[in-house]
Amino acid sequence: MNKNSESTNAFLIHISAFSGFIIPFGSIIVPLILWQTMKDRSRFLDEQGKEAVNFNISYALYIFILGLSIIPFAFSTFIRNIDHMDDFHWDFGNGGLFGIFGMGAIITLLGLVKIALVIIASLKSKEGENYKYPFTIKFIK
Repeated sequence: MNKNSESTNAFLIHISAFSGFIIPFGSIIVPLILWQTMKDRSRFLDEQGKEAVNFNISYALYIFILGLSIIPFAFSTFIRNIDHMDDFHWDFGNGGLFGIFGMGAIITLLGLVKIALVIIASLKSKEGENYKYPFTIKFIK
C-alpha cells in the first residue's frame, strides 16, 4: 500500500470517532470496523486503528464513570426534597445543584478535549506520524 493511501486510511479511522454524534456507540463501533478491515494492509494502520479504538473505549469508560458520579448528588437532592414534592419548592442546598452542574461541566470539558484530540490525531496520522492519545487504557494490544 502506498504511503498516501495508508495515511488517508489512518485519517479516516481516527476521524470516524465523530460518528458517535450520529450513531449510538458509533465512536467505538465505526473505528473498530474500519480498523478490522484495514489492519492487515499495513503495520501503521494496525497501530493507528488500535490507538483510535483504545482511546474511544477509554473515553467512553471515563464518561460513564463521571456520569455515575452525578447520581449521589441527584439522589441526595431528591431525598432532601421528598417532603416538598407537592409545592414545587426544591432546596438545592449543600452542593446538590452545584454538584450536578459541576460534574456536567467536567463532562462537557472532556467532550471538548475529545474533539480536539481526535482532530489532532487525524491530522498527525494524515501526515504519516504515529500518534498516541494521552490517558488511554490499552484494551487492545
